[in-house]
Amino acid sequence: MKALTDLFREWIPQQRWFGGKGREWADVTEDGFFLDRGNPVLSVHRVRIEYTDGVRETYLVPLSWRDHPAEDLESAFVGAVSNEGRESFAYDAMRDRESTAPWLIHLSQGSTVGPMRFSPAGEGHIPEGLPGDIVSTEQSNTSLVYGQEAILKLFRRLEPGLNPDVEIHSALRRVENEHIAPLLGHIEIDDAGGGEPATVAMLQTFVPNASDGWRLATASVRDLYAEGDLHADEVGGDFAADSERLGAATASVHADMAEVLPTEEASPDWYATLARQMTERLDAAIEVVPQLEEHAEGLRAVYAAVADSQERVVRQRVHGDLHLGQVLRTATGWIILDFEGEPARPLADRRELDSPLRDVAGMLRSFDYAARHMLVEQPDDPQRAYRAQEWAARNRTAFCTGYSEASGLDPCGESPLLRAFEADKAVYECVYEARNRPHWLMIPLQSLSRIAHRD
Repeated sequence: MKALTDLFREWIPQQRWFGGKGREWADVTEDGFFLDRGNPVLSVHRVRIEYTDGVRETYLVPLSWRDHPAEDLESAFVGAVSNEGRESFAYDAMRDRESTAPWLIHLSQGSTVGPMRFSPAGEGHIPEGLPGDIVSTEQSNTSLVYGQEAILKLFRRLEPGLNPDVEIHSALRRVENEHIAPLLGHIEIDDAGGGEPATVAMLQTFVPNASDGWRLATASVRDLYAEGDLHADEVGGDFAADSERLGAATASVHADMAEVLPTEEASPDWYATLARQMTERLDAAIEVVPQLEEHAEGLRAVYAAVADSQERVVRQRVHGDLHLGQVLRTATGWIILDFEGEPARPLADRRELDSPLRDVAGMLRSFDYAARHMLVEQPDDPQRAYRAQEWAARNRTAFCTGYSEASGLDPCGESPLLRAFEADKAVYECVYEARNRPHWLMIPLQSLSRIAHRD
């Protein structure tokens, strides 16, 4: 339906979850079906986009349909479509509370609707009949919170295969790890060409009265900046104890993933391939961020040390995108969320076995970001820069201490692999900041200076 594809051409590029910003579209097609014929009508569409560079992506777009404009949904308006003289008004169904209940009704009943299959996990209560409220802070996915009971995460970009978030949560249910929110079910959609189904969504137990790790950490940094004559360990908002417990929680989850999912000893070829891939990503990043060139020689040496490493690594499934925004602190401890890995990477890559040090490096980078994000406003303040470094070092050490005491392994010793993972993550951050928040680019660049030129 050309009118609908024209709407998608206009609307999708403006959405936060759309990963193809800046690319030129060559073609767009869609197929859809009705998930619910109530009032409003709920339809689900697979939108297939082909870019002029030949890359193809498929996005999931649920729409709610109304006969008249809904003034209270102006921010969710997608567009109007005329059919035989009758006009229908389409809205982003994830922002339309009146169209959110059918997801849980079908999941509770284990329904099959068109190409979509709903699979309850078999344990835990699915709250039928509640409307869902959108979580507005997300980037690549869209989540709905149903009361204080459940949270549904819709994966916007579809790829064949089971999403790692569902796969890992399902596996960890067998060991009842206290640091994850239980899986209540998931939804898949069949491939029209007969290939592997794609994961559409997952439902988990909602964690009420929890605090976001990033907000807690940055509040601690603000407390430190406000006390000009105190050190990080003297400020009332010191975060180090929380960082230590977070390290222990991360080690616990890593240990259980190694127990219930495959593992294997890393081979010399794995080290060589890893070093080559990191170097290739650096070369590509320099094209986007020319400032990286001054660190390139040092970074290539960091990656070369990985190729020659004799460090023993048991590869396993990992989180893949661990940072302070992926963890929640409750009254009893830390909960780790979102095991899907970096959404920009192909799904097959995100399901590969890796070193747990990748997750450790991700969290260490996050401590640096939490400490330095306020320096963006005052980049030439040496006192703040010193205190940021002090806070980051204290919390990085605390995290590693917690991990070590829980696992018996020191993740933050003089490991060439950890240093390379940190560098690789910071290179990725440089590209992201250059494209999205250029004024934040100083944060990963300063970190790369430390990593690349350390003696």
